[in-house]
Amino acid sequence: MTAPGARRATRLKVLPEHARAHNRSLVLATLFHDGAMSRADLARATGLTRVTTSDLVGELLGDGLVVEQGVRQGAGPGKPAILVDLDREGLQVVGLDLSDSREYRGAVIDLTGAVLARRALPRPADGEAEAALAAVRSLATELLGAATRRVLGVGVGAPGVISRDGVVVSSPNLGWFDLPLQRELRELLGVPVHVANDANVAALAEHTLGGASGDVLVVKVGRGVGAGVLTRGELTRGSRDAAGEIGHVTVGTDAGPLCACGRRGCLESWLSIRSLEERIAQGADREAVLRDAGERLAIAIAPVVGTLDLSEIVLSGPADHLDGILRDTAVDTLRARTFLHDDVQVRMSAQGDDVVLRGAVVLILDGELGVS
Repeated sequence: MTAPGARRATRLKVLPEHARAHNRSLVLATLFHDGAMSRADLARATGLTRVTTSDLVGELLGDGLVVEQGVRQGAGPGKPAILVDLDREGLQVVGLDLSDSREYRGAVIDLTGAVLARRALPRPADGEAEAALAAVRSLATELLGAATRRVLGVGVGAPGVISRDGVVVSSPNLGWFDLPLQRELRELLGVPVHVANDANVAALAEHTLGGASGDVLVVKVGRGVGAGVLTRGELTRGSRDAAGEIGHVTVGTDAGPLCACGRRGCLESWLSIRSLEERIAQGADREAVLRDAGERLAIAIAPVVGTLDLSEIVLSGPADHLDGILRDTAVDTLRARTFLHDDVQVRMSAQGDDVVLRGAVVLILDGELGVS
């Protein structure tokens, strides 16, 4: 008997087409992470039967997602095994990063991670919504034209709260509210488009391409401040798609600087690159500014680290501001404010300035091929 108010678990029948889609993604993900292998090796790695694996590989070859790469050398007697792999050089992704403090950046990237073309446009002034949208449309169109092979899709990392279907619910710095950016770009470009919060996209890059653990907080610092949270390797989105929006958490009891959201004392108003540079340019001691920002960052994230038992914090942004004094202060403050987290790592991103662009590749692989 179900207790009053309790929700009965719903059992969903696994349909054959769902199982096939899962197996297809499993084969693609195995090839992506482990590299070229024979059909027999692929069957062993995935746990699928050889017949199922062979059928799926044939389907993926026909779809142009997988290619044969010749026979394995030195395999001994018998029929030589033919290696298969993702078409890493023949499949391309267009990535856009709208989080930089000075420009919108984009690139065409293949599945080896090679950047084949780059473009950038100056960032319009804060709040100029139409100018910002026009710049994004122009950048995406130009990059799509620069692609030399099949484009799997366009991945966009943008600051703000973004729904699962790519609607920019709120991005004060861009002046966008309830903007269906994913739908608009898809209609304009005629290819799959996926739009997500830039910090979430950075977190995908760190985990899938950068070797970060499955329990990690990636703090993205640029024009604004945001965070992407992974727990057990899964992106945490929250009930309003706003998980990780630490930039507008008020830090400290002092009033603090005015934030773009209209309130005072938000973490973003202390930590964003613009705020750091403005305070230093106005004559404040650089070390004091960076130390203060690092302390406030740790105050904001300490409850998150303690609640989710995270093992790793990754800082993404200009190293000349974030590494050194700011990071060291954040480490000391974080360890002083948490329990059982003396070993938590706080490190700079290994992905450099391209973390969002590389994350856009993961966004498309996940959204279009089920590879994460």
